Amino acid sequence: MSTILITGASGLVGQRLVAALSGRHEIVAMSRRKPQGEGFTWVRGDFARWEDLSQLDAHSLDAVVHLAAVTGGCLEREGILVNVEGTRVLLQYLASHGCRKMVLASSIAVTGMQRLDFTPEHLPITESHGCHDRDGYGFSKYMMEEVTRYISRQKPELDIVNIRLSSTQAGGTPRDLADRHPWFFGASTYMVVEDSVRLFGLAVETPLKPGLRIVNGVCNRIWSTVKTVEQLRHWYGDALDLSYYETPGNEYASLFDASKAKEEFGFEATNTLDVLKKAQR
Repeated sequence: MSTILITGASGLVGQRLVAALSGRHEIVAMSRRKPQGEGFTWVRGDFARWEDLSQLDAHSLDAVVHLAAVTGGCLEREGILVNVEGTRVLLQYLASHGCRKMVLASSIAVTGMQRLDFTPEHLPITESHGCHDRDGYGFSKYMMEEVTRYISRQKPELDIVNIRLSSTQAGGTPRDLADRHPWFFGASTYMVVEDSVRLFGLAVETPLKPGLRIVNGVCNRIWSTVKTVEQLRHWYGDALDLSYYETPGNEYASLFDASKAKEEFGFEATNTLDVLKKAQR
């Protein structure tokens, strides 16, 4: 049985992940508010403060799922202080205390997709896509990934996984995205929260694999009743190569490549797919 630290343990994903893993592992939940439920150890604190992290000295931590962050719409300064410097503090503390596995919540916002004028480098968007963010949040997540690269170079024995998570909600139905709006790529790719929880659970429970990985955490199907090629052509005209979505079997494929999550963790967003199937009946 492993001992796993979960930061942001009282959040939408965190609270559910604590419940999902607490029966199989010793869970240390770190957050400012106590998560609901039992069967875990709660540590009140801020992951970015050495003074608060010292409360973890009594625990021999095997792994961390780092979910705590400031999210979309944050100030640039806030994003850098919390998502970048705060994560550096947390990971350096954990690495110095013997933690070998680190799973972090990054974001598809790294690409810059939250702006109306976003044009992807390629489709579907893979993990190699560059950072084009100009608002601060996506940049802070990109810099967080760079922090993990730095730490991985220092300690190559660590297993570090950055999951570029799509928008996550606790339910909903698909919609046709008639017009572009801020975060329109997020709205068309979001997963129901049960899938996000399962993805982080799979990532932290897979055997150790030293090195650094970046994985898109998305459903492999677009969140729309309109075929992907039609949706993209409506948004972009003929400015993009849409041949992938014209291939049989890819008619409703996601805007982001979901293949690496399946390859690495055997993950497919089945709960989200079930919601989409029911909505189309």
